[in-house]
Amino acid sequence: MNRITFLKTLLGTGLMPAATLAGPAINNLDMEAQRIRQELLDAWAMSEKMTLLTAGQMPTDSFDFRYTPEAMTFAEQWRHCCQFTVSQLSGRLGVANPYQTRQLPQVMTKAQVMDELRTMYTFVQQTIRDVPGTKLLEKDDFMGSSIPNWRLIYTMENHIIHHRGQCMVYLRLKGVTPEGYLGW
Repeated sequence: MNRITFLKTLLGTGLMPAATLAGPAINNLDMEAQRIRQELLDAWAMSEKMTLLTAGQMPTDSFDFRYTPEAMTFAEQWRHCCQFTVSQLSGRLGVANPYQTRQLPQVMTKAQVMDELRTMYTFVQQTIRDVPGTKLLEKDDFMGSSIPNWRLIYTMENHIIHHRGQCMVYLRLKGVTPEGYLGW
């Protein structure tokens, strides 16, 4: 074997294990991000279905209902969910916040709430699709801890679940029996 062939063989063999190890690690991260992305999309699709079902059950003339003077109205519960979710994801994931250029009315009708909920879910699902896998897996500070950004997205869905539960109580206080709870 001549010297050039020997060096090519030595270098090729010496680099191959490193390239082999680097390839699967990168692919594993990409695969993990894709798995998480699909899981998030599935969760948010179910969340949208449940939220629209719950919000849609309140009679049109009761969207201004509040059970005590200090409580948010039924419409304000949903307005808050939209603004909080979008602003948290925008700020932490580095995507444009549509509420920077557009204000929601302080008092919203049923039609406005339902439209805004659909808009918010479209925004969240598009953000999940578009955010780079590295950003999805990246850790960020949250409530005195450090969590991956994909957990933040679940935290925002959990926040909506909290308010959706409150809205079910509003429905009952108005004499509406909420349609069956759709779980996992």
